[in-house]
Amino acid sequence: MYVGVYRVELHIPTSQSLKAKRSVINSLKTKLATLSISVAEVDGQDTWQRSTLGLAAVSNDVAYLDQLPDRIESICLREPRATFLRVERTVLPVDDFENDAWGDFDG
Repeated sequence: MYVGVYRVELHIPTSQSLKAKRSVINSLKTKLATLSISVAEVDGQDTWQRSTLGLAAVSNDVAYLDQLPDRIESICLREPRATFLRVERTVLPVDDFENDAWGDFDG
């Protein structure tokens, strides 16, 4: 099993309020969720025109996780109110977490 973690940076040039930005971000989050991934705004919450989204996916197929950035970028580029800046990717086997991040978790 593998975990993919992605970071997407966006610019929303026409946004003049947090409400307007939230409309764009919520639309993108809904579209990105169709990829069966979790999505949350992780930075830029208090700015009108910048946003950073954190995304996560779990799969037994590392190739699927490796190709997700292209699909994420494609969805972001189809949102006319947002400018896609970049996507960063980290894919790790869950085994890497067993002794480090999970600690004594047995659950």
